[in-house]
Amino acid sequence: MKVLYVCTELFPFLKTGGLADVSAGLAPALQAVGCEVRLLLPAFPAIANQALSTRPIASLPAGPMPWGPAPVLPPAGLTLATLPGLELPVYLVQAPALYDRPGNPYLGPDGKDWSDNAIRFAALGWAGATLGQGLDPHWRPDVIHCHDWHSGLTPTYVRAFAAAKQATPATVFTIHNLAYQGLFAAAEVTRLGLPKSWFDIDGFEFFGKVSFMKAALRYADRITTVSPTYAREISSEAQGCGLDGLLRERANSLSGILNGVDDLIWNPATDALLPAPYDEHKLQGKTLAKRALQTKFGLEPRADALVFGAVSRLTEQKGLHLLPQVLADMVQRGGQLALLGQGDVALERAFVDAAIRYPGQVGVRIGYDEVTAHAVIAGADVILVPSEFEPCGLTQLYGLRYGTLPLVRRVGGLADTVVDCTLENLDEGSATGFVFDELSPAGLLSAVRRAFVLFRRPDEWLAVQQRGMGLRFDWLASAQHYLAMYQTLRPGAK
Repeated sequence: MKVLYVCTELFPFLKTGGLADVSAGLAPALQAVGCEVRLLLPAFPAIANQALSTRPIASLPAGPMPWGPAPVLPPAGLTLATLPGLELPVYLVQAPALYDRPGNPYLGPDGKDWSDNAIRFAALGWAGATLGQGLDPHWRPDVIHCHDWHSGLTPTYVRAFAAAKQATPATVFTIHNLAYQGLFAAAEVTRLGLPKSWFDIDGFEFFGKVSFMKAALRYADRITTVSPTYAREISSEAQGCGLDGLLRERANSLSGILNGVDDLIWNPATDALLPAPYDEHKLQGKTLAKRALQTKFGLEPRADALVFGAVSRLTEQKGLHLLPQVLADMVQRGGQLALLGQGDVALERAFVDAAIRYPGQVGVRIGYDEVTAHAVIAGADVILVPSEFEPCGLTQLYGLRYGTLPLVRRVGGLADTVVDCTLENLDEGSATGFVFDELSPAGLLSAVRRAFVLFRRPDEWLAVQQRGMGLRFDWLASAQHYLAMYQTLRPGAK
């Protein structure tokens, strides 16, 4: 089965968040379970500059379509490329006027969205849909699997072709975060090349704006998201971001499939970024990682300190606005914090101030780099993910793998992957971390205190560590679920 995988990020070439890790893990896993996978990405410099070879395929169609004008795009074409270390072929949308820009792929130097993002990502959607129509005469997908709002117009254009009586591939759309919807002014409609009659409440109109996310939810054949609990949550008014009615309408087409962990990148037994390897049976290397982390973040080198780690975007969605309010208690109890992240300026300032207020106990690095992320995940005793909402979360999965007990809020994929250290769960041998419910400093502090209690019981702590490290959240398992879904979308299987 031929699968076109449409996304905007791919680790290690371009990463702003977990989407890049998902692409790096899921696409090869789909290949491993028997799919013939090709990726489609914009030719952002971080990706295009690393291409080992490129072969021109075609220009993106610009002529009139059966339903009206095509998207109004600057000159744009498609090349087929290879990337170092990646065995899958990659289509790159070559449109220098849209993509040849430095820095973040979505934001300008001022930190705001590029003003032409609607057209930039319409071009990606148009490339995906026209590949489904045979733009590459040597390869046509059976399924187009699209990821997050940036690719949201792909299934929309495919549906337009289908409405014009063209043979089309099946489409699957995966929601990674419903809160980011790709909203644009209604004036963009004339440039997008979609049937104008579709810009209404039953199409891709959302409170007077164009919504790339709503377009995908309306027109994709199947909708997935990245955990079973999040699939239920977004169908409710509380977390539906205004799209819960549509998601309930499409309930029979919506499912949640957990993300996985790439064992080639996130495995303490083989991780070259650590001072020494370790596994659940030999944890000496974790002790070395803790000492190295304390040194790296300027923390007092105390083996008896309970070190809390955080690797995150600094936003309220991640629940990290709660953390400054419990630091005094955490430090008073003998805890330390190593935080790596960037985002909200006020939160950045709050954590920098905390590092000044608690020298040797709180260490903060504003920014992100992969080496430091591995150092925190491996060296901390507890990894903090106190999110307001969390579609899946990868950080807690990395924590489990590295024997770093996750402390999470009971939402989304966090609820699906972490078992609370209640007395009952400790007794049954199922506990893997600390889970709280109330999004408040008191709620977070309750879990922090329980972490200190368990830390004073080293035998029980070790048992919980080993339980978590023995779990496997495998991309192959995720890929098998997706393959089964693709097979139901074959002609005659619907």
